[in-house]
Amino acid sequence: MKKLTLAALQLGFGDAIETNRRHCAAAVEEAASRGAQLAILPELHNSPYFCQTEETTRFDLAEAIPGPSTDFFGRLAQRCGIVLVLSLFERRAPGLCHNTAVVIDKDGAIAGKYRKMHIPDDPGYYEKFYFTPGDLGFMPVKTAVGSLGVLVCWDQWFPEAARLMALAGADLLIYPTAIGFDPREEETDRKNQLEAWLTIQRSHAVANGLPVVSVNRVGFEAHPTEKDYGIDFWGHSFVADAQGAFLTRGGREEQILVTTVDFAKAEATRRIWPFLRDRRIDAYGDLLKRFRD
Repeated sequence: MKKLTLAALQLGFGDAIETNRRHCAAAVEEAASRGAQLAILPELHNSPYFCQTEETTRFDLAEAIPGPSTDFFGRLAQRCGIVLVLSLFERRAPGLCHNTAVVIDKDGAIAGKYRKMHIPDDPGYYEKFYFTPGDLGFMPVKTAVGSLGVLVCWDQWFPEAARLMALAGADLLIYPTAIGFDPREEETDRKNQLEAWLTIQRSHAVANGLPVVSVNRVGFEAHPTEKDYGIDFWGHSFVADAQGAFLTRGGREEQILVTTVDFAKAEATRRIWPFLRDRRIDAYGDLLKRFRD
């Protein structure tokens, strides 16, 4: 495909899984009606972001793949003729769960999945309690609309992940995300964090000559036990082209961002910025070390 019309579905979510699924479905249907061939949902869209605390009861939210959500969204994808990127809490076995992105092709079948590789453990983001690090590597998922380099949230801060997806033949990089402000933070810190988040992902577009799609949640989700605390998901989902320029960019509210990426421009960009050609792979051995003492 030379061009691809896609939709970043920037949404907020409540407590009820079925309500959240229907909310997502309505957004997908609208995106398809606006010509989108691919739609991406935010991270862990079936529920509130439950990783603010460590609670064993939250494992009840996990589900098998294939399972209820892939069945629901598979039927939706087939009906709308659209490729979908989901983000699910995968139950692989008792006590063994992953934060997993699932790609549904336009015929409703599961095209592939990616298990989040980098797992954070920070105040409000206690994901190591819930998620085992991924074991599928950095492999794009082939679909009717191209090879999708799907990564998840915390992965977006690591240039190695983006580069490995690019080297494996991804046509674009996709980041379902759940990130926001701590309400106790200073305004200057909030602004700096948001700008850093935008900058690092746009740099992956530039360094790899690929379009980048980042789809975040929106809305305030209160901490389960601490009054006046929680996460204010900052939205600002965006699509950038292969030179890092914004093709579309959201704000702080729910939005369906539809735009078209031009793969021919990505090809042209790689010809004038041949970073892959000039890599010194013979000199990068120390990247396999944790730190060079």
